[in-house]
Amino acid sequence: MTKEELRQKTISAISLGCDKNKVDLEKMLGRLKEYGFNISSDIYSADIVIVNTCAFIQPAQEEAIMNILEMEKLKADGIIEKVIVTGCFPERNFNSMTENFPTIDKFLRLKDNENICSIIENLYNVSPSKPLKKYERVLTNSPSYAYLKIADGCDNVCSYCTIPRIRGRYKSEKMEDIIDEAKNLVERGVKELILIAQDTTRYGEDLYGENKLIELCEKLSKIKGLNWIRLHYLYPEKLNDKLLSFISNNEKMCKYIDIPLQHIDDEILHSMRRRLGEKETRQLLDKIKSSYPELAIRSTFIVGYPGETRSKFKKLCEFIKEIKFDYAGFFPYSKEPNTASFFMKKQMKEWTKNRRFKKIKTLQNKIALENIKGLIGSDIDVLVDEFDSNSGEFCGHSQKLSPLVDFGVRFVDNGSVQCSSIVKVKITDFDGSDLKGEVL
Repeated sequence: MTKEELRQKTISAISLGCDKNKVDLEKMLGRLKEYGFNISSDIYSADIVIVNTCAFIQPAQEEAIMNILEMEKLKADGIIEKVIVTGCFPERNFNSMTENFPTIDKFLRLKDNENICSIIENLYNVSPSKPLKKYERVLTNSPSYAYLKIADGCDNVCSYCTIPRIRGRYKSEKMEDIIDEAKNLVERGVKELILIAQDTTRYGEDLYGENKLIELCEKLSKIKGLNWIRLHYLYPEKLNDKLLSFISNNEKMCKYIDIPLQHIDDEILHSMRRRLGEKETRQLLDKIKSSYPELAIRSTFIVGYPGETRSKFKKLCEFIKEIKFDYAGFFPYSKEPNTASFFMKKQMKEWTKNRRFKKIKTLQNKIALENIKGLIGSDIDVLVDEFDSNSGEFCGHSQKLSPLVDFGVRFVDNGSVQCSSIVKVKITDFDGSDLKGEVL
């Protein structure tokens, strides 16, 4: 097969896992598009399918296996030619992958992603090309916003987490490379950049010897055409007054902070190897609510962690009732090999973890519903993400609503709305999933 014939192939991808994983896939697709491949969202029209997997916890691995098996079947049925599996799942289980999935054409370690073009050339016995130096990410979500990965890996070694073993030590991206990527995205119409890393608050410490997150955000905020900058995964011990004040006062910074707290009981937090205890956590939240009340707060918590007694779980529930987080996510503890908590005693039964998960999720849903109803009658700026042809409504999000993880905003066109624009919307209702409104 010649290179010209190979370039006629169509490639599709399945994206699983976190936003950081999505960025890795988008860069792979960018390389493939620059090479000359056709990129399609339709798997059934593709010659080659890339399955980008997550392996953070057992449910994520099960989802990866389900998708891999499905692609194996499509290949066996002659619908697709080649299947490539990448992401955290083969990185975590590389030695056993070939044995367990014999018809998969290639399993990639994370470091192999940048060589995706030559890997596909090899699968089709095409002579290798020179590595591509320039390419543009292929955005797989609404073009109104994009995730900007500022670091990979993690140094926090929390007792339940597999990320350091999968992704390695914390490694910041060079600031100039981040700025260049951001400028390119904005030139292509992106209005909001969502900064992500396993821990964004440590940006630059490994690379420059000091924290550079604020400096990075200052430079990003000067990019013409960029409207909003959002920070995800802010670890609480680094969330100080300097950073909070910057978020509050810089007009381009979304008034929104995502702080993974995981629990409130001191014994559990100590066992998790979290750096803040209950007292420090409460002091931080009190500071935010009293000095920076304009900031919406999102957090995540683990339930059913080893040693979480009824009283400790009750304490967490009371904490959730008291703080009234704007948004919160919950996860049943997953016992993962090669983590410190895997060997701990007092492991919870699955039914206990699931029962607690349902209970606390229901509790938070009620709180979020009360919070969101307070927006009815107010006017908010909404970044328009897409048009839903089924409902005839535009869909978007606000500074205090992160796309995909929080509620959305839906409204009917008044004749002047365009995707990727920011419009003023009067909130009139809430349907249980999204806010409803009308354009002013």
